[in-house]
Amino acid sequence: MIIAFDIDDTLIIPSVANDSWQDIWNPENIAKYLEHQRNGDYMILWSGSGTDWANHWNNKLWLNSDEIRVKQWYEDYPVDICYDDCVVNLAKENIRVKRVRNSISRKEWNKTKRK
Repeated sequence: MIIAFDIDDTLIIPSVANDSWQDIWNPENIAKYLEHQRNGDYMILWSGSGTDWANHWNNKLWLNSDEIRVKQWYEDYPVDICYDDCVVNLAKENIRVKRVRNSISRKEWNKTKRK
């Protein structure tokens, strides 16, 4: 199966939502990622913030993804399952994960986050 995971608010909890000065990993969703990886699924990381951001977290979290992509629907190479904190239609099955401290606005954080 082809599995894609979003970065922000899915694999990481941004600093704005975790009361610290740095982004941290989301253990619940990392565990889901690793379970798919152990099952032999083809793992994709993607982000609306671009491939550089996804690659940064792939390396930082030692995820060893099979591919880094721009977050979008791929007609000729569709994803089977997508994990994201937003409502999306980017895969055959789209799973919305719980966002930590959903009441906190990510707008300013998204403008200023470090790469």
